Amino acid sequence: MKSQLANANNKKKSKMIHLQNTSFGGDINPIIAGPCAVEDEETYLESVKECQKIGATLIRGNIFKPRTSPHSFQGLGVDGIKILKQAKKVVNLPIVTEIMDYHQLNDVYDVIDMIQIGARNMQNYALLKEIGKTKKPVLLKRGLAATVEEWLLAAEYIIHAGNENVVLCERGIRTFEPSIRYSLDITSIPVVKELSNLPIIVDPSHSAGDPRYINALCKAGLAAGADGLMVEVHLNPAKALCDGKQALTINKFKEIVVELEQMNFRIR
Repeated sequence: MKSQLANANNKKKSKMIHLQNTSFGGDINPIIAGPCAVEDEETYLESVKECQKIGATLIRGNIFKPRTSPHSFQGLGVDGIKILKQAKKVVNLPIVTEIMDYHQLNDVYDVIDMIQIGARNMQNYALLKEIGKTKKPVLLKRGLAATVEEWLLAAEYIIHAGNENVVLCERGIRTFEPSIRYSLDITSIPVVKELSNLPIIVDPSHSAGDPRYINALCKAGLAAGADGLMVEVHLNPAKALCDGKQALTINKFKEIVVELEQMNFRIR
């Protein structure tokens, strides 16, 4: 059975997803930036303040972290909510937070502005159905080995349940190439644009797994038609508790934003 989103006859005008003073799907290409996870109040607040100054219009704020190893930092959990509340006061930007369980949404619903469904949960259909009952915008990451059609069908679970505010995130897929963490599938951007009316952004941090390549992938993603970016930025990546090896420094993030604006990409 063909995906409704993949049916050209059902394609509508490109959808815009609005959050506070920004949106996905229009003439602006917003950047979601910040640490991979909320680690402590001082580091997180300083990081997001710097990201805002440089040009981020949304901030990452993960307090629940799905990790490959059970021995890795799992996030602060509900103890991180007070830090997210403080961040809202400090930067007044929309917060994007990943949840792995619907009960976690109940804890953070009044604080966050966008629900992130991570790659590992793209096909957690029970979760997708429950998220679809809300009206919060959703950032749906592509699964580690998911086809574009499977990704769009996952989005349809959310839409069919009643929530049409879905933004897709291409974060790279697993291939046989060992020099990078994942392979950023640039081709998926025009393919999704052809098959769907949903906005799509790219996450070069998770795909490359190496800050040396993030600048080039940001440019490639936007040049291919992506509606925005999501990058990891940390005050001190070497001391980060989660994915520090792929995080940008504040200065490197600033360099990327300057170069993107020089290329006439509108990020704010």
